[in-house]
Amino acid sequence: MTQKSAARITRDYCDSVLSEKIVAGKHIKLACERHLRDLETAGDRGFYYSEVAAQHIVDFFEKFLRHSKGEWAGQPFKLQPWQIFLLAVEFGWLRIADKLRRFRVSWNEFPRKNGKSTLSAGKGLYLLTADAEAGAEVYTAATKRDQAKIIWSEAARMVKSSPYLSKLVTAHHSSLSIAMFSSKFEPLGADSNTMDGLNVHGGLIDEIHAHRSRGVYDLLETATVARRQPLIDITTTAGSDRHSIAYELHDYAQKILEGILEDDTFFAIVAAADNADDWRLETTWKKANPNIDVSIKSSDLGAKAKRAGDMPGYENTFKRLHLNIWTEQAVRWLNMDKWDACAGEIDINALNGMTCWAGLDLSTTTDISAYILVFNVFGQTVALPYFFVPEENAIERAKTDRVPYDRWIRDGHIIATPGNVIDYEFIRKTINDTAERFDIKEIALDRWNGTQLGVQLKDDGRNIVPFGQGFASMNHPTKELEALVVSQRLVHYGNPVLRWMASNVAVKTDAAGNLKPVKDQSTGRIDGIVALIMAIGARALAPSDGNFVYNSRGIYIG
Repeated sequence: MTQKSAARITRDYCDSVLSEKIVAGKHIKLACERHLRDLETAGDRGFYYSEVAAQHIVDFFEKFLRHSKGEWAGQPFKLQPWQIFLLAVEFGWLRIADKLRRFRVSWNEFPRKNGKSTLSAGKGLYLLTADAEAGAEVYTAATKRDQAKIIWSEAARMVKSSPYLSKLVTAHHSSLSIAMFSSKFEPLGADSNTMDGLNVHGGLIDEIHAHRSRGVYDLLETATVARRQPLIDITTTAGSDRHSIAYELHDYAQKILEGILEDDTFFAIVAAADNADDWRLETTWKKANPNIDVSIKSSDLGAKAKRAGDMPGYENTFKRLHLNIWTEQAVRWLNMDKWDACAGEIDINALNGMTCWAGLDLSTTTDISAYILVFNVFGQTVALPYFFVPEENAIERAKTDRVPYDRWIRDGHIIATPGNVIDYEFIRKTINDTAERFDIKEIALDRWNGTQLGVQLKDDGRNIVPFGQGFASMNHPTKELEALVVSQRLVHYGNPVLRWMASNVAVKTDAAGNLKPVKDQSTGRIDGIVALIMAIGARALAPSDGNFVYNSRGIYIG
């Protein structure tokens, strides 16, 4: 148990942050300044800081809770100074008039692996068992009930591992309850039928950046009106959607800390790198991650930062998840130095008869279409591209796209189809010709495009696989292509058309860190990269029976 009082540790933490003995970002400093300023002025607004209340929540964590998993499983909590600051300020401020809690909404924004869910679960148990609220209803809430169960499950494990709480709280399949007080702690999802008629004492919302609407937040907040001192406690990492409820609350929290807005009922703490910080530096990682070298290792962040330096498409993910920086959803993807290092020297004729997979990205009638084959050779992924444009508008297209289509056609990197619109029959013939030369297992085709050609190719005996363009289908092969480029396990023969498209690609990241290329936010044509990703995706889904033709030739399957 902590020897100093929670109030003393809180004051010392603030002093250390503001004197820069502790590395912290701008908004942590502002949170400390807000607390110290309130100690001087909040009495005039009807609030006081109760050292008893602050100590109560800290003692609850350190006396009655134990870690439930990982290297500290079964051990009592030893809160870090920043955690004591957070808990003591959030729960220690009371209203003078009725001695009830000041803060009714709490915004806790931290990068991943800083113990957000563990703190939230502990707060939920405090609200259930130690907040002097008869008939307390505490909920973890999310858009999906499975997501809501993450914090609840952590709380359930805490109850099981606590000698005191395990006697007081009864654990059911999806409920923690105290019969003598008619109190309960349950997970809720917007996808269930249990979101109506709530009387919320505590509402815990985890990773609100993943919420597509404000429905869950609004429902919980409006369901607290009958309670004396309810708390909506929100924990999240930064997101990328600046039109979301998460960004609205993030912006509101920052403006409160910066003194632009005043809301005495809204607690805010935001741990993040500052705008001018170099994301590659360890001091920046420390600034954004108060639990560094406790629950998150510097070496792990260093490895991820190196990966972000090698993979531009991962840079925004690293900044958002590990530095808590709100990013744009689309960002230029591939490192072209890494791409150029993947030219390779494998003889194309050696591919004859080998097993491969294909991706086909069909254009509109006047644009470029891409057909890419991928082979496994000596542990490398070999990409063999075919591109098609209408012959009669190639010169006009060269001016529009500012690339030398005419030269690429002359050098054999693009096939010019007869006429002023793309000749799908010509593409069909090329595919069938390659099927005679190579053992094409599957051809991945956008399920919403190329329907007629897909039917015709099926009639020709080709195995056509519908392939979606959303995160679910594109994420894994997109990340695999990225890894192939960085590790130089891709061979693309230096094809200039494919290189141009690789330099154009922007990728979009969703709340879960999934990636997919986005045509409308890329700087030029990316059809060949999309086709390559689809081919890699088709290969990933194929069973490996070991019967490929190149086994008998002694060529290693990568």
